[in-house]
Amino acid sequence: MQPSGKQLSTTQRAVHLLREMIFRGDLAAGSDHLESELAVRLEMSRTPIREAALTLESQGLLELRPRKGVRILPVSPDDMEEIYDVLTELECLAARRAAEANYSQPDLKALAAAIENMELALESNDLENWAKSDDLFHRELVRLGQNSRAFSVFEMMNDQVRRARSVTLFMRPLPVQSNEDHRQLYEAIANGDATRAVEIHRDHRQNAKHMMLDLLSKHRLNSV
Repeated sequence: MQPSGKQLSTTQRAVHLLREMIFRGDLAAGSDHLESELAVRLEMSRTPIREAALTLESQGLLELRPRKGVRILPVSPDDMEEIYDVLTELECLAARRAAEANYSQPDLKALAAAIENMELALESNDLENWAKSDDLFHRELVRLGQNSRAFSVFEMMNDQVRRARSVTLFMRPLPVQSNEDHRQLYEAIANGDATRAVEIHRDHRQNAKHMMLDLLSKHRLNSV
């Protein structure tokens, strides 16, 4: 997601563009690229490319190799399992805090809108828009948890989930149950039922993890 607000620096723009190229598959998993090549492709100097690569390396998207440029890292089932476990705990904490916060319906407007957009996307079989709305739902859930450090960790790790989902999105069953899980979570938060909110979301994330790992292993997408 492109940052908004004030104009981006060249390095920030390079981070955004390279991340999106990785997610789209323009920079394929396992591929190698010289910094000079990426600089030409993005019409930038090598310095912001190098700085962007350092940022993306810290996020687990690529590896910097001395005198060899960068290598786009494959999606690892082991990494994804760890990431899902961490995200599950972060989001369950957020779900609990959101339910305990006594939010009004206007406070939960963005969460409800994300659910509505996911349902509309499924009705039109638009999985890409479903994925975008699903992403917005999870980001809004963590924001409602009111823990800025948890949100920062979520943002970093969710990039990896987005990447894995980009290569498995059209291999999975239609996410009808996922939409239902989100609606039940919304209702638990709106009703102030923290225990139910955590229970629903933990099951949801665990099911998502098992499905993702199964797809990655079955189609050997981690070795692409």
